[in-house]
Amino acid sequence: MLALTAGALALPVALTAGAAATPAAATGGWSSSWASTADTSSPATTLAQVRTIIGADTGAAAALTGKGVGVALIDTGVAPVPGLPAAQVVNGPDLSFESQAANLRYLDTYGHGTHMAGIIVGDDTASGTKGLAPQAKLTSIKIGTARGAVDVTQMIAAVDWVVKHRNDDPANPIRVINLSYGSGGNPPNWTDPLQFAVEKAWQAGIVVVAAAGNNGNGTTKLTNPAMDEWVLAVGATTTNGTDATKDDTLATFTNLSTGGNQVDLLAPGTSIASLRDPGSNIDNTYPSARVGTTLFKGSGTSQATAVVSAAAALVLQSKPSATPDQVKEWLIKGGTFLPTGKAGTMGLLELNVNGALARTGTAVAKPTWNTSSGNGTFELSRGTSHVVLDNTPLSGERSVWGALAAPQWAAKAATQSSWSGGTWMGFKIAGDGWTGTSWASKTWAPATWAVTPWATGATWTDPAWTGRTWSGRTWSAGTWSGRTWSSDDWSATSWS
Repeated sequence: MLALTAGALALPVALTAGAAATPAAATGGWSSSWASTADTSSPATTLAQVRTIIGADTGAAAALTGKGVGVALIDTGVAPVPGLPAAQVVNGPDLSFESQAANLRYLDTYGHGTHMAGIIVGDDTASGTKGLAPQAKLTSIKIGTARGAVDVTQMIAAVDWVVKHRNDDPANPIRVINLSYGSGGNPPNWTDPLQFAVEKAWQAGIVVVAAAGNNGNGTTKLTNPAMDEWVLAVGATTTNGTDATKDDTLATFTNLSTGGNQVDLLAPGTSIASLRDPGSNIDNTYPSARVGTTLFKGSGTSQATAVVSAAAALVLQSKPSATPDQVKEWLIKGGTFLPTGKAGTMGLLELNVNGALARTGTAVAKPTWNTSSGNGTFELSRGTSHVVLDNTPLSGERSVWGALAAPQWAAKAATQSSWSGGTWMGFKIAGDGWTGTSWASKTWAPATWAVTPWATGATWTDPAWTGRTWSGRTWSAGTWSGRTWSSDDWSATSWS
């Protein structure tokens, strides 16, 4: 799970979700950032084993593929590896700092997004690995860089874009957002902008699946926005012994809450073998995590979140008219009870797709949870997660692209008018529409950012790897330019 804390992916700074190395100076990141640790002793858990664990290989679930359901992956982009079928993936806008480098745009220089995409829609013939919802249509919205740097305002802009464009592909409307991410903030939930953004997506009919965080069972809160009651907050399980289909237990890295929203659902998240992104940050940093030539092992609530997003797509294929409230309740109450042995929790529920399908005839009462006004501050949403440019952190009421007050944004987001073409809140940050001759080849057009960085007197040019190019399936040799963006990586995920 990406979180703004310490993770594996480094975006100009703010996400902390886990699995890769951090940039020069880290202060925030994805879902607890993509921080990761090497674990060469753990056997790989295959996606076939995951499918068995979550009850998706038998009964009614076995016939479901996610066909007709769109899943938005807001992450570090995806790489064109053979295991990602071109017909199942389209590129939405690249809102990352790397979007300004033509040779990096849309591509997953970190390796995290490709790993998540493989769990959901992968089809790797070399290993026989198939994603859990292989016929879902995946829209990749890149916000993270090779070093995991990303600001919470980039995440919010991405969520807004998905809400605005959820029905662009009528055959595969976006019904699920995968957020293997979490910020380092602990804001009041009744005013937080990030929680307001995901609540607006939920109200628009999109199931938001968010990683709980990888800071351990002893934590007191889930990461943001998993702490929001309206989203589906996901923790991870680990398997014991050589049989990955038995003896599931709560993963020790999963965040638990002593107040506020608790983990809603657990799913496999330890040593998950999904697609490898050759030459990416994590591939270079953790070569021992490679499984064969095409797969890579990763652990975290990020992976568990992707499993649940795929499961939500299966349920929505079966029940296309279901609301997010219904999908959430069916998935939770259809789960299998798992004692945790942790103080304050009698136990949690582990994902069981057939259990969820069996409950689809059950009425679901409209929840009465509190909602956010969005009128808080971006700074409280960031918390400890700040992107840094030339030793100057992005802080206060600013977006990456310029000064912006949260109440001003919230008023626009409430009416789905924060985006107009490629302009978000008055900032031109993407092209104005799709390019490509068929939906399988669609890509959202890019744009040059005409903005001034927050560092007084600095000029913003290219924060990406200016010396690297994508050639085939490997990154050519190169070094970072003298001036780089720094930030926390995606802590909470480990790459074994």
